[in-house]
Amino acid sequence: MKRLVFWTSAALLAWAQAGYGLALAALRPRVRQAFASPDAADADAALPTVSLIVAAHAERDVIAAKVANALALDYPREKLEVVVACDGSPDGTPELARAAGADVVLDLPRGGKVRAQDTAVRRATAAIVAFSDANALWEPDALRALVAPFATDPRIGYVCGEVSFVNPDGGTNQEGVYWRYEMFLRARESDLASVTAGNGAIYATRRDAYVEVDPVMGHDLKFPFTLVRHGWRCVFQPTARATERMVPDVEGEAARKRRMMSHAWAIVLRGGLLDPRGWPTTYTMMIVSHRWLRYFGPFLHLVALATAPRWLRRAQLVGLAAALAPIGAGGRARLLAKYYILTQGSIALGLADHLRHGTEAGWDPPEGTR
Repeated sequence: MKRLVFWTSAALLAWAQAGYGLALAALRPRVRQAFASPDAADADAALPTVSLIVAAHAERDVIAAKVANALALDYPREKLEVVVACDGSPDGTPELARAAGADVVLDLPRGGKVRAQDTAVRRATAAIVAFSDANALWEPDALRALVAPFATDPRIGYVCGEVSFVNPDGGTNQEGVYWRYEMFLRARESDLASVTAGNGAIYATRRDAYVEVDPVMGHDLKFPFTLVRHGWRCVFQPTARATERMVPDVEGEAARKRRMMSHAWAIVLRGGLLDPRGWPTTYTMMIVSHRWLRYFGPFLHLVALATAPRWLRRAQLVGLAAALAPIGAGGRARLLAKYYILTQGSIALGLADHLRHGTEAGWDPPEGTR
């Protein structure tokens, strides 16, 4: 029985981390071409109106550049509304957003990112509501590309774009490696059915598909599976591109993920992620493989460690110690191992934080990302 438990937990980990990606590649060896985005001047009339919403708390250092980036997008100005929803910003963010030319600036009491977004959507009048982080910069044609899928299929209710994480000052963070793999999985999921998660840097929904969720449950994870349950399709548009600064070092990334997982566990435990009702069979299997097993991964690792043969348990502990040791020769491989171990730890610590203290709706920008 002990051997069976070990091999079962090991197999589930292998499937979650690598087998699922290989299976998606085999099922869809070629990703569907990106939805074509209209770029000719005579196509402007067919473009939908868009309210681009930026929720901001203490974003003094980046908000002016973000507004300027939004206003410089290759999109008809009369069809674009730039809304900055300031979530109790104490540092003059609202005034700087107005000075930068935002169409609407909402100076709100602190209630968390999701409530700021909800208020902005209620204020918005456009057919499409798009969202971005204050430190994310979009490429000029990103908005055209982001809204293109909505014109191709009335069942599409949510579109997420591609974000690249950059570390211009150098550092040890390996998030870029993980994120490239995540973008690969997202493209294949979109091709097969719907994505299982999005990102806060660049995404959009039809206004009538938007749902208000618990303020501790971020849109990135909660929106896709909720909208699929409501009958919408949620897709990935790789030509809608944005960049965002990552936390410089791997330890800082682990702290960021711990905070994020505190919010994610609220969605897992009481937000409907574990309830497959209303999902197509294919999508359910994707959620199980990409989300359930990913979030329960740390506990599968502990089970595998506890039930492994003695020699293998010793080898695992030696490998763990080597990965967490100060980086010397061969540092990149050890950095990747350290990133993986700290990420697994962050998932478990995020659960502990949520169970012990609950999760606050408010948030602060991670250090080094602005």
